[in-house]
Amino acid sequence: MPDDASRPAAKAKAAPMKFGTGWLRDCWYFAAQSGDLKPGKLQRFELLGEPVLLGRRRDGGVYAIRDICPHRAAPLSAGKLVAETGGGESVECPYHGWRFRTDGVCAAIPSLVADQAMDISRVRVKRYPAVESQGLVFVWFSSDPRFDGEPDSPPPVFSGAVGKPAIVDHMDFDTHMDHAVVGLMDPTHAPYVHAAWWARSARRMKDKAKVFEPGEQGFVMTRHATSKANRIYAILGGQPQTEITFRLPGYRWEHIVIGKYQVLALTCLTPITGTKTRLTQLMWSDHPAMALRWLIAPFMRAFIHQDGDMVNLQNMGLKYDPSLLWIDDGDTQAKWYQQLKREWAASRAEGRPFVNPVKPVTLRWIS
Repeated sequence: MPDDASRPAAKAKAAPMKFGTGWLRDCWYFAAQSGDLKPGKLQRFELLGEPVLLGRRRDGGVYAIRDICPHRAAPLSAGKLVAETGGGESVECPYHGWRFRTDGVCAAIPSLVADQAMDISRVRVKRYPAVESQGLVFVWFSSDPRFDGEPDSPPPVFSGAVGKPAIVDHMDFDTHMDHAVVGLMDPTHAPYVHAAWWARSARRMKDKAKVFEPGEQGFVMTRHATSKANRIYAILGGQPQTEITFRLPGYRWEHIVIGKYQVLALTCLTPITGTKTRLTQLMWSDHPAMALRWLIAPFMRAFIHQDGDMVNLQNMGLKYDPSLLWIDDGDTQAKWYQQLKREWAASRAEGRPFVNPVKPVTLRWIS
């Protein structure tokens, strides 16, 4: 057993975040698809309320830096990517030509004359670790504002995300990420919000019993037969079996197996500001039914917009900051999300391993 002196010092305990405020840190957030980033092109994103320049170097690597020049606050994304004489590339500010390497270190200040001593390498813009995986680009947001290292864990891996997704759609919801996440995992709203001839309705609600287990930074609804109330599944044929996973900070995916074929429907939630969250829906499949993706995509888009319409209605009540009533078992997943967030923040602040608070259980509801 290591003695106390050999253990890393625990950080100060973080104050718990109020639901609907702030964001988890020390996490990978989905930012873009790989195809969105072209070599040499500079793109401005707002992520977690921060301006981020996200780009791809001409050698193919992705990078992310703060999109504000420390000189006069011009957006670096309005500049250009230039080759450095000694090798490598840098982003040139459009205002005064200051250049910053893609690791955030200043490479040049053109206005300096030869006898003006200044260590320009001490001038930096914040670098955000960025990784490309499975055709997706993730950005790490640290709890330490001075963090300049590498994350201690890789981005999530999604079984079935192979090649280019067959269907992609997205929508910006005018709500905080917490409310978007809870709406995403809510198992009882579908008969009302998503009522349609091709989906379930309040007239066809049934008792549900689903087995849940803890998962990596989240939980899993174990594999089960898909609902026959949703006629979209009829396109797949056979007897689809579905496993649904949620993982912090805001990933939910359904992995559907139909004989030798599979479908992965992944939803990524990315906070833009305290009142705006981007939902990105991606679907991969080797199933022959994907030849009908032109038919499936509109239904998926309709689902997203139905949720968006409900968010707008919900905001009419949320603006008064009411207390929210959570019940078992229908809201247990929402409760788990809050517990997972608290435990993640506490484990990072205290310098200890994350302990998943979710326990195996069967939840029951009517929908």
